[in-house]
Amino acid sequence: MELKRRGTLIYSLLFGVWVLVVGWQVEEHARVQEAAKNDLRNRSTEIGNTLSAVMRALSFRGRQVLQERLEPVLNELVNGRTNELVSSGGLIAVALLNTAGDPIVAAGNTNAMPGGVLSEREYWTGNSVTFVNPVEGASVENTTNTMVVLPPPPADFTNGLRGFQRREPRAEETNSANTVDLTITNLPGTNAAGEQISSNEPPQPDFGNRLRGGTRGRPPWLRGMSDADYRAYIAKWELHGLVLTMSTENFQAICTSDIWLRCIIAFFAGISALAAGLSWRNTIKTSELQIRLVRASELNSHLKEMNLAAAGLAHETRNPLNIIRGMAQMLSKESAAPPEIRDKARAIVDETDKVTVQLNEFINYSRPREVRRTKLALNSAVGEVIRALSHDIDEKKIKIETKGDVISIEADEQLLRQVLFNLLLNAVQAVGGAGEIQMVTGRQNDTEAFVEIRDNGPGVPPERRREIFKPYFTTHQKGTGLGLAVVQQIVLAHGWEIECLPNEPKGAVFRITHLKLVT
Repeated sequence: MELKRRGTLIYSLLFGVWVLVVGWQVEEHARVQEAAKNDLRNRSTEIGNTLSAVMRALSFRGRQVLQERLEPVLNELVNGRTNELVSSGGLIAVALLNTAGDPIVAAGNTNAMPGGVLSEREYWTGNSVTFVNPVEGASVENTTNTMVVLPPPPADFTNGLRGFQRREPRAEETNSANTVDLTITNLPGTNAAGEQISSNEPPQPDFGNRLRGGTRGRPPWLRGMSDADYRAYIAKWELHGLVLTMSTENFQAICTSDIWLRCIIAFFAGISALAAGLSWRNTIKTSELQIRLVRASELNSHLKEMNLAAAGLAHETRNPLNIIRGMAQMLSKESAAPPEIRDKARAIVDETDKVTVQLNEFINYSRPREVRRTKLALNSAVGEVIRALSHDIDEKKIKIETKGDVISIEADEQLLRQVLFNLLLNAVQAVGGAGEIQMVTGRQNDTEAFVEIRDNGPGVPPERRREIFKPYFTTHQKGTGLGLAVVQQIVLAHGWEIECLPNEPKGAVFRITHLKLVT
C-alpha cells in the first residue's frame, strides 16, 4: 500500500512536470510569435518614417506635395528593389488616405487592404497584415497641421507656364530699395538662368514663396478660388493616414518552425516523463518481486522443514505398523483362536500392508533427489525392468514388445529404473487381459534421446493429462497417487521432460525426452 501511494505521488509529479514543460513551451511560442509581430510593426514604422522624410523633401511650404512626385516613391517602396529593409518586410501595398478613408495615392495590390474606414492600428488576415501608421505631418489621430497631397495642376496651366518669358528688371528696379523680386527660377519652361527650355516635366513646386500677387501660400493654379472653396478643396486632399499592407509569409514561417520546435521539446519531455514513470514502475515491481521472493524462500524453508518432519514421522510410523502386522499375523495363525478372531487378524494384516505401502511411497516422494549421473545402456535398463515385472505381465497375459535404437545415455541408474518401473507398472494396471505394451527407445537428435511406454488401455482424458502428475491424484482404486508424481520429480531432477499423449487408436503414451546421449 505504501508503494502504491508513493507510486501515485511520483506519477502525479512527473505529469505535473510535463504539464509545466508544455505550458512553458506554449508561453515561449507566444513570446516568439509576439516578437515576430513586433518585427513587422517595427518594419512598418521604419517604412513610415522613410516615407515621411521623402515627403518632407518633396514638399513645398512644408505641407504640400504633388501626387505625381509621390507615386514613383510608393512604387519603389512596394517593389523594394533598392531597399533591403522594405523587401525583407514583404510590402504588398501602400496607400495614403484622406479624412474620408479614400486613398489619395496608392501603389501595389490595394485589393489586399481591408475596406471601409480604418479605425484600428492593425488588421491581421490569413496571408497579410495591414498597419495604419502615423506619418510626420499626416496622422489619423492628429488633424491639425496635416500635409496635403495635391493632384497635378491643370494642363492649360502647365502649358501656360511653358510659354512664360522671363522679364529683365529695369535699372531703377535694381537700384530701388523697395524693389520686388519677381525672378522665377526652376519653373517649367525655364532653366536656372531664366532661359526658356522645351520640356514635358510638370512645374516645380517651390514657387509658392517666390510668386507675388494673389493669395500667398497657394499654388498658382488655385489662387483664383475663394477662401471657402480653397478650404474645401484642401480638406479633400489632406493626408490623414498611411496604410501599409505587408506579407506574413516570413511571420508564418517563423511561427511554424517555432511551434514544431516546441512540439518536439514537449514530445521528448513526455517521452522522458513516460520513461521515468516506467522506470519507477519497474522499480516497484522489482521491489514487490524481491519481497515475494523472500516470502517464498521463507515458505520454502518452512515446507522443507515440514517435509522432513513428515518423512521422519512416516519413517517412525512403520516400526509400530510392523509390530502390529506381526502380532496380527501371529493371531491369525493361532489354532486356539476362534475363526472370527483369525479373520479379523488377517484383515488387520491387509490394512497394515496398505498403510505401509503408502508410507513407503510418501517417504520415497519426500526424499531429496540427488542425481548421480553415469553412463548406462538404456536398452539394458528397459530389459531389467521388464524382467522385474514379468510375473504380473505373464499373469495378465500381456504382450510386451521392445524396439528402437541401441543407445547409451547419461543418468542415475537407480532413479532411471524407478521411473521405468513406475511407468511400466501403470501400463500393466491400465490394460486388461491380452493387452499390448510397447517400450520404444530412439534418437531425438544428434545429442538427445527419448523413451516411450505405449499401451492400448483406456487412455487418459485430455483434461487429466496434466493432473495425473500431481501428488495423490489417481484413477486406480488401489493406487496411492504418488507413482507418477515421483516419476516427474526424478525426470525434472535430470533436466528431462515428460508428457502424456494419446495412443492411436486407443491407449496412452508416456514420452520422456531430452535424455543426453553418450557415445
